[in-house]
Amino acid sequence: MNRFVEIVNLEKTYYGHGFFKRSKNAVKAVDRVSFGIEKKSVYGLVGESGCGKTSLVRSVLYLDPPTDGEVWVDNTLLGGLKATELRSFRRRMQIVFQDPNSALNPKMNIQDSLEEGLFNRGLDNSRRKELVTRMLDLVGISPSHSTRYPHEFSGGQKQRIVIARALCMEPDFLVLDEPVSNLDVSIQAQIINLLQDLKSELGLTYLFISHDLNLVAYLSDQIAVMYKGRLVETGSTDEIMGHPMHPYTLKLFSSIPGMQTTPAADDFTAPEAAASGGDKKPLEGANVCSYCDPCPMAGQECRGQEPQLETIDGSHKVACLKLANHN
Repeated sequence: MNRFVEIVNLEKTYYGHGFFKRSKNAVKAVDRVSFGIEKKSVYGLVGESGCGKTSLVRSVLYLDPPTDGEVWVDNTLLGGLKATELRSFRRRMQIVFQDPNSALNPKMNIQDSLEEGLFNRGLDNSRRKELVTRMLDLVGISPSHSTRYPHEFSGGQKQRIVIARALCMEPDFLVLDEPVSNLDVSIQAQIINLLQDLKSELGLTYLFISHDLNLVAYLSDQIAVMYKGRLVETGSTDEIMGHPMHPYTLKLFSSIPGMQTTPAADDFTAPEAAASGGDKKPLEGANVCSYCDPCPMAGQECRGQEPQLETIDGSHKVACLKLANHN
């Protein structure tokens, strides 16, 4: 594996209750997702709520192990590690969650909260205090406030503290799961700029998850667009922002005020769809494009064949039969 993080055909399936209904009620939250992240870069993953982003990152970190597929970090196959080895390795992979209020124990002061994970690393008292002091200072929180409790801090300060707690483990790979979505816009900018500074200073690799294309584009080197558990478009930030192609990506762009998009969907409106009066219900039991129902480009082949990511140009890939055939 050449890249620092490599995800190969990752799947995560949730099953319903009851032995006989297990397969019938199965929901595939992540469906054969593959991508790689270069060391010290930022990989942005964007999509609407419910598309499987959080299920993906929990599987990547083995907080909720994937149903199938492989996760490699620094040439280490996570699925091949024993439980004790995975616990030891996991310090190199940390996550910053969306809501700092639920991430911090209200009954623990900041010092104790940040030191909690360091006990498991076997660090002595002086080393723990040294790390906590350094990380709080890095994120812009005065170490003299470490004896305070979470309710004594603002939302932005609490998110800084959550970031400091993740950094105390001295990770190489940081997953940022909607880290600023609960914050005011002015505070969002401060946290994003902080994350950029920390990446440069500590040499971190980020997987940045968001539904906000502007934020993803500002922070990321590469972008992937996710819909119903699958990646529908991937590429460099310049490729995705300069020439979005998949109909779902265009839909996301259309929700951004003032954002101009290419009229790719209009260029490929399928005559089959127009002739059928716009009825785009997938065939029963067939392999279909997951986006064919709302897609203005969908034709009959989209309801009988599942599209795969195909290279359009450079690193730009799109999972769309119409665009692949046109190219």
